[in-house]
Amino acid sequence: MAVRAQGEGVIRGWCPDAWHPMAAGDGLLMRVKPHLGRMSATQAVALCEAALTHGSGLIDLTRRANLQIRGVSEAQWPALLECLCTLSLVDRDGEREGRRNILVAPEWQAGDDTVRIANELRDRLTEFPQLPGKVGFVIDAGEVSAVACEAGDFRVERGCDGTLVLRADGRAEGVRLTIGREVDALLALARWFVDSGGVQAKRMVRHGAPLPVWAMGDTRPASSPASLAPGEGRGHVAYGLPFGRIEARTLLALMQRLGVTGLRLTPWRVLLVEGASLLDVPGLLTDPADPLLRVDACPGAPTCPQASVETRDLARQLAPVVRGRLHVSGCAKGCASPLPADVTVTGRSGRYDLAFGARADAEPLYRGLDSAEILARLGAS
Repeated sequence: MAVRAQGEGVIRGWCPDAWHPMAAGDGLLMRVKPHLGRMSATQAVALCEAALTHGSGLIDLTRRANLQIRGVSEAQWPALLECLCTLSLVDRDGEREGRRNILVAPEWQAGDDTVRIANELRDRLTEFPQLPGKVGFVIDAGEVSAVACEAGDFRVERGCDGTLVLRADGRAEGVRLTIGREVDALLALARWFVDSGGVQAKRMVRHGAPLPVWAMGDTRPASSPASLAPGEGRGHVAYGLPFGRIEARTLLALMQRLGVTGLRLTPWRVLLVEGASLLDVPGLLTDPADPLLRVDACPGAPTCPQASVETRDLARQLAPVVRGRLHVSGCAKGCASPLPADVTVTGRSGRYDLAFGARADAEPLYRGLDSAEILARLGAS
């Protein structure tokens, strides 16, 4: 078993998956990447039961719309892996599983362009060159670009003129595509990325080489709507997860309701429960105005060995008084969010740094504060 320790000196750019779990402070962390970001009710029930049997019963929803089963022991890992493979949630080929980093627009419809392209991409992943571990694909071919603001290196999106476009992450515009040749274009761009030194840069957004002429275009993505908020939607109910975490028993109860047919994952720490009716569920957010929906906070210490401070209790205290986006990070890696936040609190050597309009790794305005000083400066004490 390949287990990567998460401690000082860890090499960035590596991502855990079910075949390569990561050691965290609460045990192994196993990532599950359902195809199209969806599980049937049967799959979701079985996953919850497996998380309770083989893990701690805690499940995280990531910004890549993946699930992470926490608290798995090395002794339990093989049985959990076999269970997930049997459920068709993990590929039995570990190398192919590692390549399945595909984010899709969550509200796809059966037979639409998003499903068509994502299915072909999944089936052709072995044709792609070896890419850095965090490199991913985005398929966002609905009427508007639903996930235009989410990270993804190679992107197929709906253009503002209604066409499908290929866009390299970090570039504002993309090139129009021929219908049916979208995956061919993704493959060509991935090969260029490798041949032009992109592996050294690790991510497309950091790769400074000029794009090949054929990949240059002038079409912007269609305007991106607001992220899905808790409440009733088209054939589903959306539930917010504080800090992206849910207890397996809570999710199990949701999925066993009469009429529930499936579960869709989003990159916004919101779950879409298909066929459900809206009910208040302890631990889940149903109010679209809940301030916790504007908060990103990693597990912090002691769950993550790289974190030197507690994060989520502090985030709960700050959420009601912070206007805009709040990010509380246990260290400068900023795993909970790669984006700048209106207020950013970052752990460093057991104390907190404070910045505004910044990422977790940015130069702070204030250094070495304790939690009481953070609360006081932000008006929460």
